[in-house]
Amino acid sequence: MPERGVHSTSPIQAWLADLLAQVRPITAGKPAAYIPELAKVDPSLCGIAVAMVDGSIHGVGDWRHPFTIQSISKAFVYGHALETHGRAAVLEKVGVEPTGESFNSIVLDNEHRRPFNPMVNAGAIATAELIEGADPAARRAALDDLLAAFAGRRLDLDEATYLSEKETGHRNRAIAWMMRSAGMIEREPEEVLDLYFRQCSMNVTCADLAMMGATLANGGVNPLTGAQALAAEYVPDVLTVMNSCGMYNYAGQWAYEIGLPAKSGVSGSILAIIPGQGAIAIFSPPIDARGNSVRGVEACRRIAEEFELHLFRTQPDPRAVIRHEYDGRQVRSKRARTLRERELLTHAGRRIRVIEVQDALFFGSTERLLRRAGELAREADYLILDVRNVFSADIAACRLLIDFVEAAAGNGDRVLFAHLGAPLEKLRKHIEAAFGDISSTIFESRDLALEYCEDRLIAEALPGGDRAAPAFGDYDLFRGLSPAEVALLREIAEPLSFGPGDRIAHEGETAARFFILASGDASIRTGPTDVPGAHSVRLSAIGPGMCFGERALIDGGPRLADVVADSAVDLWSFPVEKVRAVGQSHPSILIALLGNIAADLAARLQLANAEIRAFAS
Repeated sequence: MPERGVHSTSPIQAWLADLLAQVRPITAGKPAAYIPELAKVDPSLCGIAVAMVDGSIHGVGDWRHPFTIQSISKAFVYGHALETHGRAAVLEKVGVEPTGESFNSIVLDNEHRRPFNPMVNAGAIATAELIEGADPAARRAALDDLLAAFAGRRLDLDEATYLSEKETGHRNRAIAWMMRSAGMIEREPEEVLDLYFRQCSMNVTCADLAMMGATLANGGVNPLTGAQALAAEYVPDVLTVMNSCGMYNYAGQWAYEIGLPAKSGVSGSILAIIPGQGAIAIFSPPIDARGNSVRGVEACRRIAEEFELHLFRTQPDPRAVIRHEYDGRQVRSKRARTLRERELLTHAGRRIRVIEVQDALFFGSTERLLRRAGELAREADYLILDVRNVFSADIAACRLLIDFVEAAAGNGDRVLFAHLGAPLEKLRKHIEAAFGDISSTIFESRDLALEYCEDRLIAEALPGGDRAAPAFGDYDLFRGLSPAEVALLREIAEPLSFGPGDRIAHEGETAARFFILASGDASIRTGPTDVPGAHSVRLSAIGPGMCFGERALIDGGPRLADVVADSAVDLWSFPVEKVRAVGQSHPSILIALLGNIAADLAARLQLANAEIRAFAS
């Protein structure tokens, strides 16, 4: 059985297999010799894994073979230091500038007397000391926890490598004592080094490393566990330093040729991040003179070139942010309306404008959106932004949208949001913080937002703003009937009442009667309406004076949907047999009823055609 998240057959999997076949024959480089345990590793090992932000993963070769994480751990410990102590405090201990020197240089920034960046050994030793805990055991546990949060599982210590590094790490001791002298670390150097050697000696696989990278690509959230391994605000800090310093003194050329934030380790591993998308992890022990995996660098180069992943080659297009736009005459809500209300909305519907938004909202796309939204807001009273096809909104987009909504309100216009779901939770929180009550600003669907706007327009136009339930003789279904004919229908009408959630009519049952709603609200729905937690789809909403189930008068076939009471309702039930009996003696009644039903169906068809034209344009 395939592992969770693993895609055994896919175009990506096949492409990675071909890539592995291309890079495996490369013989340049050799395993790191200055750490005895690393020198023993089989140089033919080679594995590649790609993990995506949705938790899926692709792997080929020796992608499940364990190896020590080495310097790649520096990125995660640096993020932890930022989150624990804050940027200002961490900057006092370690800078963010590339060195142009090897990763184990015994050198500090002359101006600030601190390590140049957290990706070289000096900076990594400084950030290792920032792992908090009351004693060494507590600090080791904290290290284990933070790496586990990124990997989605507990990592094991490679005891042999740890002891090997501890026994031979004299250059790191020189670095640690130098920093102790400069005041960059405060605890005993041997204690700090012990923790640093441990973090470098934790075992991972390409699968682990790719998932750890995908966590960074996913705003600090582990794609498999859903745990927040690193606060999102510090992810850009980590990726920025990886981009400028993560490949040691090859970092500049890496950024120029490949253009992805990355970190290498002398065990022969490379982790490259595709922000917002996923991560690439490669393991192949032979390294070059700079400490980077030879096969790993070449594999990353080919992946970046083949799929054009360079950060400055994958710019989003802000012009595609608007998918459709239309007004309230072209597209109506699913709320059934009386003839008078339909006529009113035919004229007043232009005061409602809808923009369907798509893709990601960032500074450029939001500026394009709001430029057009501002034009429409000047022409309308209500502007609905339907964001169901938006998958993310950054802080710039949130701020611009909040400012726009506030400015529109100052001009007497209303901006509403529809489908503001989980991917846009950040935007929802900003709106709640800015406006408090969001019941008339954020709607579950475009349909409900349209209904709200239509109700407001209708309430403005009707006397006193009231929408009183019509009298029995004023129902649209009875248009053209005389008072005497209406009285005949009143005699056969049966009053019924239902509570909220009750089913008035059942899908599939034989239609033997039709109904007119006297008071309250009901919905025509398809799908499971009587199963707790199940989702049904609202096809239409019915208010006082509206007729439903009228197909019973035409062919008496099975009902095509459920009718559910949304509130306490009172209605009139008309048995078809009795209506037809009245029609035999008074054919004008039956003719009028069927004519009004046909007129209503024609009006619905006209609205459906207008909606099709709006979406097709």
